[in-house]
Amino acid sequence: MPTKTRSRTTKTNRKSHKPGIEPTVSSPHLMVDGSDRAFRQFIHDALAFFARLQTVRSQLGAVIGLSGTQYTVLIAVAHLSDKARKIGVNQVAEHLHFSGAFVTIEINKLVARGLIHKHVDSEDRRRVILAVSLKGRTLLAELAAVQRPVNDMLFRGLSATDFRKMRKLMSGMVDAADEAARLIETTLRGHRRAQWDRLAS
Repeated sequence: MPTKTRSRTTKTNRKSHKPGIEPTVSSPHLMVDGSDRAFRQFIHDALAFFARLQTVRSQLGAVIGLSGTQYTVLIAVAHLSDKARKIGVNQVAEHLHFSGAFVTIEINKLVARGLIHKHVDSEDRRRVILAVSLKGRTLLAELAAVQRPVNDMLFRGLSATDFRKMRKLMSGMVDAADEAARLIETTLRGHRRAQWDRLAS
């Protein structure tokens, strides 16, 4: 019996001395009491919110018979063309943080459905100008009645001050995410080169 007791005690001690999980950040302002637990919760909440935001976008697109991405491109062209006399693929891509090639594909789908018109710029014939058709604007007008209460509910927790801060923060976070993606890609290339070097040696 004593032997069994010692054995159970030893196992219990081993379990209580598990190695800790390494923190996922090192910036002091992202740590709370030396832990990254609050940061991890923030990331999980952000992922959950943006996953739901993507779902809402797809649902809004479905109301007018479009995919979420097509709806996003259509409304972006509508808003940008209201502010500028001439807009092209590059302005839409920059505004949405998409690649020009991807936006071109989605715009061509909208052109095929008669929701966007394309015409050659009379001042620079190398440039294609985009405009939302009457049919496209009619669909967006119909969608607005659904869209307004949904957006009001999504962001009901933000005050005017919160919204101003969030807009500024989000723009900077998109840029930081692009840099982080490039950092990861550089790290992966380094790992691949190291693996090839080990295989070749």
